[in-house]
Amino acid sequence: MELQQMRYVVAVAETNSFTRAAERCLVVQSALSHQIARLERELGAKLFERTSRRVRLTPAGVAFLPAARQCLDAAERAAAEVAAAVGEIRGRLAVGLIPTVAAVDVPDALREFRRRYPHVRISLRVGASEDLAEQVRDGALDIAFLGLPTTATPQGVAVRELARDRLVAVVAPDHPLAAEPAVDLRRLSAEVFVDLPAGTAGRIQSDQAFAAAGLDREVAFEVTTADYIGRLVRPGLAVAMLPAAYAPQLTGVATVDVSDAPARVEYVVWNRTTGTPAAAAFLGIISTAATQGR
Repeated sequence: MELQQMRYVVAVAETNSFTRAAERCLVVQSALSHQIARLERELGAKLFERTSRRVRLTPAGVAFLPAARQCLDAAERAAAEVAAAVGEIRGRLAVGLIPTVAAVDVPDALREFRRRYPHVRISLRVGASEDLAEQVRDGALDIAFLGLPTTATPQGVAVRELARDRLVAVVAPDHPLAAEPAVDLRRLSAEVFVDLPAGTAGRIQSDQAFAAAGLDREVAFEVTTADYIGRLVRPGLAVAMLPAAYAPQLTGVATVDVSDAPARVEYVVWNRTTGTPAAAAFLGIISTAATQGR
């Protein structure tokens, strides 16, 4: 069993196509198919069901895939450790972040990281805090930036707190509330809201605050990005609550202090068990950036 065979299996599983997998792996399809067939003979089981229309994993393939990914990750970490031992950082850096990170300018930090370590492959994905934390625990991400209510802390990962911030109301510039120096949750509860999907950490902090105050509110719009929150707030379709440090990044809206607003804590988290030299180097850059931003 060879690492390259595992790479081919993972590529086919992720693309659902032998043709696209071969393109990703920069080999001809016949060579990729031959190597997977060799592996299947060695294992004594088919890994894929092939039809003229689609490719899908067999039960044996489903069982094989997580272990194959772990082997490939371990091999990459081993190579990265050797490179670090001789003074060079290589490998990958997979970063996740919520849409409203404010404590650190992540693109700027990645730019500095790439300048220092040009041989590291960088990837980034945006998601909800709970999903990103799970991906860090599973090793799919090296580092993630989360935002959680003060009542919650990340579990099963190494944690560093970056900042604490209160939420503010975000409204259209011509909204009646835009002229107010401050409002409270009771006044806001009369408005139509745009917010993140129910059950996500970014939504829970607001839901808990209104519930604790004995108030109901109407969330008519559920979106997954802060940019789209801004697009719905600008024309006056809804109001929103966002972290005070992030809200200025939205253009064409007004922000209003909320006297009894909930707070949010920003964290950077990583997997201490599967940590890589690249992840450690990026954490160093993050620490410097967070300190300078205070």
